[in-house]
Amino acid sequence: MKQYWALLWMNLANIPERLGLVLTIVIGVGCAVGVLASMLAMGAGAQRQTMGTVRADHVILLSIGAQGPGQSSIPKNVATLIGDLPGIRRNAQGKPIVIPQMMVYVQARDRVSGKKIGFALAGVGPGITDYAPEFHLTSGRLFRPGMRELIASNVCALRYAEFSRGDKRRLRGGDWEVVGNFDIGHAGGNCIVFADAEVVLSAFGRDNYNQINVRLESPERLTELISSIEANPTLHVVVKSEAELTEESTQQLNAILYFVSYFVGSIMAVAATLGAANSLYAVVDGRRRDLATLRALGFRSAPIIASIMTEAILLALPGALLGVGLAWLLFNGLTASPFGVTFQLAVTAPIAAIGISWALAMGVVGGLLPALRAARVPVTAAFRVT
Repeated sequence: MKQYWALLWMNLANIPERLGLVLTIVIGVGCAVGVLASMLAMGAGAQRQTMGTVRADHVILLSIGAQGPGQSSIPKNVATLIGDLPGIRRNAQGKPIVIPQMMVYVQARDRVSGKKIGFALAGVGPGITDYAPEFHLTSGRLFRPGMRELIASNVCALRYAEFSRGDKRRLRGGDWEVVGNFDIGHAGGNCIVFADAEVVLSAFGRDNYNQINVRLESPERLTELISSIEANPTLHVVVKSEAELTEESTQQLNAILYFVSYFVGSIMAVAATLGAANSLYAVVDGRRRDLATLRALGFRSAPIIASIMTEAILLALPGALLGVGLAWLLFNGLTASPFGVTFQLAVTAPIAAIGISWALAMGVVGGLLPALRAARVPVTAAFRVT
């Protein structure tokens, strides 16, 4: 250990003399970590966006065998039966908070590009404000039952034409008026449009709902609700928590984002590791006589290897902090729209931890071979005349 600490102190004390090589390592590692952190921030931002309105007391009912709401078909009478089950919260009027919903896809024109983009229009039953307390009208009013009226999130009004209050849209069955705009929780990047479920069913020629949204009295009542549904043979539905269904619906997008993040990050990491190894090789070659002299004085191979490895790790650490800091400064909160989904990038503490671990791994790998080379410098090199 005495040899190790002496060698490490000597290596670190000589940093000013080889500042260029040291900066090569720090900047290379910083670039790799910065790219990885900024790419991972997309996945974290998308996850935060999709989970922004998820509540623990929300559950979704789908038809048995459906992979998602798009494949689900629930008869109208089921919603009435669901309201009589235990564990369901009731509103101020004593009515169960059970919101049937069906989805249809419509097109809208992007204000910037002018292109038409498809998205889902949700026909919902009454009680949306009871189901989602975070729902907040910013202008106008709610749609009236039985009327061809829409309410659109403010994101829709900003991104797409004809979704501001007072606009009229040509949809199935004639003109539909936008009577209000709203925000809902932290889903700031989502375009959401609501209309009366019965009007949407009639206009689009549908007979069944896609899903039934239920608000529980408490998350602990979920097991009781599931048991009641399983005990009733007339209810051919399955229960999923809102969090579970949301994660399933975004799994593919998140998988793509994380694959791209680690793929690009790995390429950058390999380049940074090679750069660190080359710099450390140059350091070892420049100190061959010093290392040989140390070995002649009795310094063993293990302390030499450990000191070079430790130096590589210590040089990678400021690179990690630099990369994470730049990623947070430049990309945290930045709005992105890959694959038509809009969200804000989020450089979180777990991402910072991944970036630092990534950098330390680069330091270990980049320092291993130069350390082994340093330990193998022959003692005779100390006596050579240059």
